[in-house]
Amino acid sequence: MLLNICEIFYSLQGESTFSGLPCIFIRLSGCNLNCSWCDTPYAGEESSPMALDQILGKIRVYNCNLVEITGGEPLLQEATPALIAMLLERHYQVLLETNGSLGIQHIPKACIKIMDVKCPSSNESHQFLKENINYIGKEDEIKFVIGSMEDYEFAKEMIENELAGISQKKIHLSPVFGRILPETLAQRMIDDNLHARLSLQQHKIIWAPDKRGV
Repeated sequence: MLLNICEIFYSLQGESTFSGLPCIFIRLSGCNLNCSWCDTPYAGEESSPMALDQILGKIRVYNCNLVEITGGEPLLQEATPALIAMLLERHYQVLLETNGSLGIQHIPKACIKIMDVKCPSSNESHQFLKENINYIGKEDEIKFVIGSMEDYEFAKEMIENELAGISQKKIHLSPVFGRILPETLAQRMIDDNLHARLSLQQHKIIWAPDKRGV
């Protein structure tokens, strides 16, 4: 069983409620969307096939039990659930970052899903699979990448309606680096008493915004 891998690296988690923690990243190749602000276009081009055992051997060298499977879009590959199951069996804590356009119902419940809801400025907001909301567990998280105030209003409406039953601790608004000022978004969230959290891309603050492997 093979997976197409873009890169595997060890760094600090830059997003989600796990932000700041050491984490192993397994970036899978390929994506079915073309977001206007995509910061990993190379994930659609760079690919090396690896067996599950090879992946396990690659990450075993790091003294870390937190693993994020990301992309691209990890759920495009049929073997992704098997990789998640293998990691869980070996007592890794597993995060899956997915763009929300593909069904998440078959992902092992012990895996923490971090699901994007694409906003209008991504040009892919029509791709979101709304039925996925039904499969969000208590430990799972939702992220809105905000590139404009139109995006903010889109997220606000959804948070107050379809996502009203989800903890505000698990809903992230992340400003697109260089497109919207964090303080602009922060002030609107305060003014509206929005039940969500502001999440900055920590890795882009610590290192150069386009630096890979961090």
